[in-house]
Amino acid sequence: MDKNISGRHIAVIDQCILSAVGLGHLFAADPLGQYQLHLFNDFDTFETALSNIPFFSVIYSLSDGREERRNCLVYLRELALTHARIQRIILAANESEARLIGQFSPSRLHGVISKSVSLPELRQQLTLLLGETTRVNDSTFNHCNRSQSRMLSPTERAILRYMSSGLSIPEIAARLDRNIKTIRAHKYNAMVKLGVSSDVGLLDAADILGHFPSREPLFTAPVPPLFS
Repeated sequence: MDKNISGRHIAVIDQCILSAVGLGHLFAADPLGQYQLHLFNDFDTFETALSNIPFFSVIYSLSDGREERRNCLVYLRELALTHARIQRIILAANESEARLIGQFSPSRLHGVISKSVSLPELRQQLTLLLGETTRVNDSTFNHCNRSQSRMLSPTERAILRYMSSGLSIPEIAARLDRNIKTIRAHKYNAMVKLGVSSDVGLLDAADILGHFPSREPLFTAPVPPLFS
């Protein structure tokens, strides 16, 4: 057993009791059994414990809910600002969500793992990440910034924001004073750039991208925030 990592405090935030129990069993056996695991069902209770426990890593386990993913990204960004030395790992619901978060997360993460992988692979990936230092995967972060600077146009950003607010294509066309065919073309271009093939995938990407400040000139027409 590595004395440098033995006894490290690991926080797991999981709103699903059954999922949390499963992760508890995963950490009960070696090689993960050397860590001290703390289970929390929300970020607030974790923050309370944070004042007393020197956590090495926080693992946020997601379901497939959009609102939960939004909250997770906000919480981990705040944690990166206030406790930069704590590892930040996300367990995504599936491969698609893991890919989106890995590409477009608004803050640096140490790892994103899909819970759809096999149990031995999940154990292996967690072991590797927790055995690392607190070094962030800068290549992922830099890719994220490069993608953001060259991918979405101001019109495409606006369309994503309006779609996230529940507006239809005709309503978006009216708001932006464009014809419907133009809005659909911009929507299609955004889907191609983000690597998604459905409106659901586009909204998932919009949820994540909505945490980024726009680096491009804004429209004179008001654009609603992604999150209310």
